[in-house]
Amino acid sequence: MLFFKYRRVVLQKNRGPFIGSTVIQLKLLTQQVTVSEVAELCALTKKLMKNIHLLLVCVLCSTLLCVSCGSYKNVPYFQKLAFNAENPEPIDNFSPITIQSSDILSVSVSSLNPLAFNDSTGRVSGYLVNEKGEIRVPVMGPVKVTGLTVSQAEAKIQKGLTPFLKNPDVVIRIKNFKISVLGDVAKPNVYPVLGEKISVTEALSMAGDLNITAKRKNILLVREVDGKRAYVPLDITSPDFFRSPYYYMKNNDILYVEPDKTKYATVDGSYRTYGLVLSGLSIVAIILTSLIR
Repeated sequence: MLFFKYRRVVLQKNRGPFIGSTVIQLKLLTQQVTVSEVAELCALTKKLMKNIHLLLVCVLCSTLLCVSCGSYKNVPYFQKLAFNAENPEPIDNFSPITIQSSDILSVSVSSLNPLAFNDSTGRVSGYLVNEKGEIRVPVMGPVKVTGLTVSQAEAKIQKGLTPFLKNPDVVIRIKNFKISVLGDVAKPNVYPVLGEKISVTEALSMAGDLNITAKRKNILLVREVDGKRAYVPLDITSPDFFRSPYYYMKNNDILYVEPDKTKYATVDGSYRTYGLVLSGLSIVAIILTSLIR
């Protein structure tokens, strides 16, 4: 019988927390070790390395599977929406925009009198609504328009011009109607709105749609009305999204689309390092298993 003089390794086998695995506890003692004990140590080490390799592969596959399956569930818009073309639902969540301070109005007046005017004659920039909520209309003077819809402001000015003009007709437009879309979209920008009605879906379409890494359940709408600012979360995956009172946007509204961690991983090295470490450990386990065989 051959003997080797070194620190003896006494092996104890216990069932581990994983099916089919063996946890080897090593106790180091200074005494002689036989060849058979060394062989047993090598065999158990080989088995341990196989189990480590299998465990790393399972963890890597599970991580990739969870990430791919878990993230897709949040990608589609308008989930669980009831499709019913025969009974369309009424649109009752739209309210006309109201004029606010700092708005720039285009005011055009036509009449049978030569005194009629529009903002192309001397007022190319339009009529600025001042901090008092007023604009200065020729002949009439200061007119308060804040809080009024465009139709209400037209009727008010038309009534005020009636003593001076014959059958006046007033047309008002908000010249600086704009919305901002920023965050995880294809084309973040400030977008002018030609009409008086625009929805969140239209605004996102103007911005080139959400990126695949955008959070669809927590889109932030920032709105300023009457000197107050509101922060409203929107969930574009919800079937109730179309019925939200904030589905239609107002002048100067801001949409912010938050990116998820996948977006951050493209610019942050720690996330890439995490994936490389998992891959590296798997490769090392494969190499060690091959060497022990």
